[in-house]
Amino acid sequence: MSESFSAALTQLGPESDVVITSRVRFARNLRGFPFTSRASGPVRQEVMRLVRRAVEQSGPHADAGCNLRWIDLQTATPRDRQLLCERHLVSKHFASLDAPRALALSSDEHVSMMINEEDHLRIQAIGAGACTRECFERAAGVERDLARTLLFAFHERWGFLTACPTNVGSGIRISAMLHLPALTLLKELERVKRAARELHLAVRGYHGEGSDSLGDLYQFSNQTTLGATDDALLNEFHGSVLPRLVQYEREARTAAMEKARVRIEDLVHRALATLRSARLISAESAVRDLCRVRLGAVLGLLPTDLATIQRLLLQVQPAHLSVLHPQALEGDETERELRATLIREGLG
Repeated sequence: MSESFSAALTQLGPESDVVITSRVRFARNLRGFPFTSRASGPVRQEVMRLVRRAVEQSGPHADAGCNLRWIDLQTATPRDRQLLCERHLVSKHFASLDAPRALALSSDEHVSMMINEEDHLRIQAIGAGACTRECFERAAGVERDLARTLLFAFHERWGFLTACPTNVGSGIRISAMLHLPALTLLKELERVKRAARELHLAVRGYHGEGSDSLGDLYQFSNQTTLGATDDALLNEFHGSVLPRLVQYEREARTAAMEKARVRIEDLVHRALATLRSARLISAESAVRDLCRVRLGAVLGLLPTDLATIQRLLLQVQPAHLSVLHPQALEGDETERELRATLIREGLG
């Protein structure tokens, strides 16, 4: 695992000038078992055993088009757990738990499944760009495979039962990570956030719930699952919500270039100059300036390759940098020096 990089975070897809990744997540719990927060260690172990058996019996996952390999988070190294966080495959809370838990992961990392997080199962599919429909089909394929062996907690009136009431019903969360620098520059982001809340959307930072924005990267997801069908949720998010958010940012970029072109040119060229000359740089500063260079690239102001920026945004993270340079220790000067060298070489 440590030698590869997540395809979804480093590749480009539809609407990649604004949409970094799309994700669909299914929350499911096993019938007859207490929710994870109330489960003892032996109960969590039994959940893991049943899920692992179901994964192995599902074989090649014909519906999902992937094989899932098992990663025990209790025995995984701290670096591997951090790698999974940086690739947005597990939450920080899940990675730091001291309890029986695991991750089932496809070889291309487009499909993953957290076992014993807030719910017994968090089935996730992630892809590059605006591809929520494809992500939905992947996640639904895995869920169908597992349902042949596992009995999920389901109520005829309320739907799928989940630990958090906001997920009861379909148990489906559809989300996208967006790069919104122009809306930020024009101070329009708060208005967009208010509109998003009126549309029953959650807006979170770079690392999801409880995190702040980094480099003007935000995650938008649906909040309503009760009483909504799978198709309705997907059609609303993919057909209406996501295109509207992309349109807002693109219109803001056009307006910003008309009103403050010199300011934007100065911003992106300064960021590129810093990255090409810096000898020491923190992960946070690197992401901030790489995202500014990304804006310059999509606006045609800089000849920088967008795919290179996507790759560097992941490689500058502490755990990924330590894969490339084992001598890097998080937070020390050597780490910041190696990160700066990596960026200079990557940008040419």
